[in-house]
Order: sequence, then structure tokens, then C-alpha cells
Amino acid sequence: MSRPSDHIDSRSPITKDSARGSAPITQPSLGVVGYVRFFWRQLTSMRTALFLLLLLAVGAVPGSLVPQRSSDPNGVLQYFTANPRLAPILDSIQAFDVYSSAWFSAIYLLLFISLIGCVIPRSVHHFRALRAKPPQTPARLERLEAYELVNVAPANVPAGGAAIAIDAARRILRRSGYRVRVFHGAAGDLSVSAERGYTRETGNLVFHTALIGVLISVGIGGGFGYSGQKVIVAGDSFANVLLSYESFLPGRFFNETSLEPYRLSLDSFTASYERTNRAAYGMAIDYSAKVTTFLPDASGKLTSGIPGEIKVNEPLRLGGNDIYLLGNGYAPIITVRDASGKVAFHNAVPFLPQDANLTSIGVIKVPDALPKQIGMIGFFYPSKTQLMTGASTSNYPDLVNPVLSLQVYTGDLGLDGGIPRSVYSLNTDKLVKIAGRNVATPSIELSPGQTSPLPGGVGSVTFENATPKAPVNDLSKSVPRFVSLDIHRDPSQAWVLAFAILVLGGLLTSLFIPRRRVWVKASESADGALRLEYAGLARGDDPTLVKAVQEIAERHGRGLGIPTDTAAGFSDEESSATEPADANSADAKFTDANFTDAEFSAGEPTVAESSADARA
Repeated sequence: MSRPSDHIDSRSPITKDSARGSAPITQPSLGVVGYVRFFWRQLTSMRTALFLLLLLAVGAVPGSLVPQRSSDPNGVLQYFTANPRLAPILDSIQAFDVYSSAWFSAIYLLLFISLIGCVIPRSVHHFRALRAKPPQTPARLERLEAYELVNVAPANVPAGGAAIAIDAARRILRRSGYRVRVFHGAAGDLSVSAERGYTRETGNLVFHTALIGVLISVGIGGGFGYSGQKVIVAGDSFANVLLSYESFLPGRFFNETSLEPYRLSLDSFTASYERTNRAAYGMAIDYSAKVTTFLPDASGKLTSGIPGEIKVNEPLRLGGNDIYLLGNGYAPIITVRDASGKVAFHNAVPFLPQDANLTSIGVIKVPDALPKQIGMIGFFYPSKTQLMTGASTSNYPDLVNPVLSLQVYTGDLGLDGGIPRSVYSLNTDKLVKIAGRNVATPSIELSPGQTSPLPGGVGSVTFENATPKAPVNDLSKSVPRFVSLDIHRDPSQAWVLAFAILVLGGLLTSLFIPRRRVWVKASESADGALRLEYAGLARGDDPTLVKAVQEIAERHGRGLGIPTDTAAGFSDEESSATEPADANSADAKFTDANFTDAEFSAGEPTVAESSADARA
């Protein structure tokens, strides 16, 4: 690209080497304060903030790849069982506690500090810019990208001449949302300087401020909130007290008194499965848990039950908690009698599903059996069938042919030492298998309502039918269902939503509102003709700038009653006489750092003008 004819190369800087041939200039060291200032400026730059935001998003990815203790503690245990070598390595880098890990918190805090360091100085600068007046009209408007020229013949000049034309332009620009300022040129010309688009920077600041609000709200919600899991069998109830939870993850500032009292009863659970489409046969269509809730009145007594429903992605709001339906399965009712015929165990035992057809595994522990404690590992098949290998499985998730298979152990269950044990696992190290594989007695298989003696005369086991009065061939309700609920409390949800809306609004505002300056200049010639110039300049890319300047010129001409045939752009003579705009020319662009009057002024700006320009 050729340089303009008025370009002057600056002189090379004179150094000690070139002047005297002595040693080069040695810059002073930054020192501690200098390095602190340097790192602070790097941390609070927008580039660093965007990088940390990207890093936060990347850091959250492991939380969706491996189970988290906060939301799926049982999944973490299963992951350790399935990956005994990899799991300890992942645990050492806190992969199972991503969102509370030290490295994720460090990214979170650095992003928080960076955003604050970005927003505060920019807010001060923007406040000053909002109070600043539009800059002086540039001396050579024709060098700007968007430019229109209208030469008005003496016969068509409105009464009042340039003054009336500029006053009309001022009114048009003000009605279009511009801030305006009128200037009197040294050559007797008049001009109006207008600017608008500061809402763009306002939206930008709203976006970043709201992002800080989201971070603060999430932090407060995580500190004062909690999350817990509860398994409820149909017909059972749950009271919102700490001991009722299967697992509980409190926030850092959680207090047990923040648990609002209520009770929830699971009346029934209904699952619908695909039956017509063979390609998707057995796929779940809908899950619905019917519940009854009880809340205390002003006197503290529980009110009469209020019916409710929990579905997938449709949580129940109760007592400040969001109750989500996470999972479901079958809970066979099992009765175990010891050798004396005394009932040592009677309960509905949740069995954990292992596949889409709800082939499930469960553990029964009978510590009160005499003379020996009894343990069982059970496999439940809602619709039992046999594979070609001889192994049993379920080919449909609903109750068509329910069968319970039990492997039986006797011995010390390890429950007397006071050490907590998982209800979903059985340690067989100190137990003797008396029924199952590789022993004389095969696994015990039962259908609902059947009873079988245990080997060695240690007792008997019964697979109870939950609907004993139903027809013999109707087993559709013979085994009760259970649901797994996630009970979550986040006191900052409303604030997060409000700030998220502000984030979106600020982002859209900063993207779609252009920031531009427009000038209209009117000058009268000696023969009475009127020369009208329209020019515009945008900060950044503005594809509609030229059209906007043209529309202003057309509206202005119509307002003045100027015939349209007087309007013209550059003539060939004017174009050839005009110096080309260069990409490095101060008159032809905004700079990223400043949107200053000095870029458009006819001569050297004064100190006061430069200060006002920097604020713009």
C-alpha cells in the first residue's frame, strides 16, 4: 500500500552507541513492586479473563466423565470396583471431587479476581466517557470511510443558510439517539459532531459484572446449600432430618437447623415401557412417582397431606428443596427365619439395576439369625429368560416372570465391630457359602410367594408377594418398586437466574449495538452556494455505517427541502484532488486503546483537548 504524499519518516533514535560508540543503554530492573504491577496487569487483562473462563470450562469436563461423590457416591464405589488401578490415580488428582477440588477452586478464584480487576477500571473509564462531550469535527471529512457530499445551488439554499442547515442536522441526529455538539470553524463553516453507541460498552460491563454475580451466587449457594440422596420404597416415608439420608453432602457453611421440617410419602411408582415398536421394545417411555407431602403449620403440627408428583426433569419443590427423580428399581420383600423358626429378617430390599431390563443385584444381611449369622447375595430378574450360555438374565424391565436367585452364606458378617458397612455389598472373607456356585447346594430360586429351606437347617427364606390377593397368574404388582431421590437445596438459584439473564442481555447489547461518530459540516461559498458534508466513523467493524450516513444525508436534505438532483458524491476531479486515506493515517481510524478527538483534529490538540479525548 502506497504512503500518502504528506508522510514523513521519523528519524532513527540516537543511542549512545551511535553517538559516542559507548556501551548500550541498560534499562533499570523492575524490582518487586514493578513485577507485582506487571503480573497484576497481566492477570486483570481481558485476554487473561477469557483464558481463565475457557480453562474453567475445560476443567469442568472431568466432572461429566467420571462419577462425582457429591452427586453419585454409589457410582464412585462402582468405579473403584471396576477400575482398581485407574481409580486411585484419578482420586489423587481429585477427579471424583472436581467442583470442590483445589485446582478447580484456584481457577475459579483467579477468574473472579481477574474479572473484578477488569471491570472496575473500565467502569470508571466508561463513566467518564459518558460525561464527555462529542469531539471536534475533523478538518478533512472526505478522508473518512463513510462520506457523502451535497452541493446546493444558490437558488436552493434555505433561508438562514448554513446555520439553519446545521440546526436541522442537530435535531435529526438528536432524534436518532446521538449526543450532539455544534462547532464554529475558523473558516466560517458550521458543523455538528454527534456520537452514540455507548450502550455497547454499558452492555459489555453489564455482561462482565453479571458474570461476577454468577460466580458469587454459585459460591454462596454451594456454601450454604446441601445435596443428599434417599432411597424410598413404595409405601414408605421420608422425614427431612439428617439421619434419614442415605448420603449427604453439606456446604461449607451448612447448619443442621437449615433443614426445613417436612415429610414425604411415596404412594406409588409407575413406569411405562415401549410395547409397539419392536426396534425400541422395552425402552422406558415415562417414570412417575406419586407422593404425598406434609408440612408443619404455624403451631408446628403437620398439615394434612398434599398430593404431588415427581417425574424425570420435573422436580418437586418442597420446603426450599428441589427433589429430583434419579433412578428406580425393584425392592423384593424378603422374610428370613432362623433355625428356631423365628423371624430374623423381614424387609423390602432395594436391588440395584445392572442393565436396561433391570436385571438387579442386592444384598441381604441377617445379623440376628441363630445360631449363625446369614448373608445372601441376590439376583433379581423381572422377566427371567436363559441365554444360550446357560446364564440367566431379564429380557424385559416389567414384571412378567419375576424370579429371585440367592447365594447363601453363614458366619460373621462383620457388623459387630462398629465399623460402617455398605448395605449394597457383602464381605465374604469370613463367611462360608452354603448355597450357590461351586458348592453342593445350587443357588436358591424363588418366585413371588414361594419359600425355600436353607441348607444345613439354618432356617428358611421367603420371597413375599406384595399383592397376595391378586390372581395367581397376575404378578405385575408382586414386587414393590423403589425410587432414588436427589434432594438439593441452593439458596442462590434466583440470583443465579437473574444474573444469567443479565449476562445474556449484556452480551447481546455489546454484540449488536454499533458505536459510531457522525459529523455534518455546512460551509457557504462566495457565490451563495452551500456545501454540505456528511461523514461517519465506527469503532470496530460496522457494515451499516455507510448506509447510515447516506440515510442521514437523505433525511437532512428532505428536511431542508433540497431537490434530490443536487445530491452528489465525489466528482472525478474531487477524487483525484483528494489525498488517499492510509491505514496508518490518524484521520482514518479509531485505535483500540483510544477513541480520541486528536485522531480527527485539524492541528495539534491542546492539553485539555487531549485529556477530554482520552476519556471518550
